[in-house]
Amino acid sequence: MTLEQLRVFVCVAECEHMTRAAQTLNLTQSATSAAIAALEERHGVKLFDRIGRRIALTGAGRAFLGEARAILARAATAEQRLADLAGLNTGELVLAASQTIGSYWLPPRIAQFRATYPGLTIKLRIGNTQKVAALASAGDVDLAFAEGEVSDPALAVSPIGGDELVIVAAPKARGLLDGLDAGRLTAAPWVAREKGSGTRSAFEAALTAFGVDVAKRHSVLELPSNEAIRVAVEAGAGLAIMSRLVVGASIKAGSLIASPLALPRRCFFLLRHKERYESQAARAFVRAAQTYDETADGNAAVAP
Repeated sequence: MTLEQLRVFVCVAECEHMTRAAQTLNLTQSATSAAIAALEERHGVKLFDRIGRRIALTGAGRAFLGEARAILARAATAEQRLADLAGLNTGELVLAASQTIGSYWLPPRIAQFRATYPGLTIKLRIGNTQKVAALASAGDVDLAFAEGEVSDPALAVSPIGGDELVIVAAPKARGLLDGLDAGRLTAAPWVAREKGSGTRSAFEAALTAFGVDVAKRHSVLELPSNEAIRVAVEAGAGLAIMSRLVVGASIKAGSLIASPLALPRRCFFLLRHKERYESQAARAFVRAAQTYDETADGNAAVAP
């Protein structure tokens, strides 16, 4: 049994699909299948049931998944400790972030951090808040960043940064922004993110603050990404509550207009597993993210 076989097994178990797991791991499908087959044949245990194009863990596979994750976590901890002995000149930092943070807030911070520590490899996984919290809780990442509040006893959660939310519409739908009150906010056609998204939670909290019963709101589209929502609203699909990080360029270009109705500022959260070893690289990245200069050039370096 090798660590690579365990990594393949865990990824296949999480994806429930051999091809998607192979793409995630940057392996061929045959290499992925071979790793699973080698595990099953060597130990005489069937780990997956093949159900059409989908695969599902057997009882033995479910029992083994926790152990496999624990072994990989211990191996990652050992690797981090070795990297720490070399200072911040080498090593890997694995991050996870919800969509707005991962696509807009984190990239300039990562670029600035890498300018100071070019020897470090940084990997970023992006999903909605629910997915990101699950990765952090499983100990699969060093640090996670989420837009929605997370309650998990395994995680240490602390605020880190934030963004401004705005209500936007296409110029041809500017009438939807006139005289917004609880009634008009309820009846307006809304484009929103999927459940489990931090932006969706913020959207519902903002409407509730204006006296809207979110169960009665007029939802016309539910889309899985900020970009899909932005494009749909630019096409006149309705209103959306979005981060200014996402729509700022569109507002400036005139393809979206923003309501003057003020919304509460949203907080971002840093998630860390309480029992996962915190490397020097992780601590340095948190300091860099907290002290990042919003006005600085993306290629500028942060002080070590």
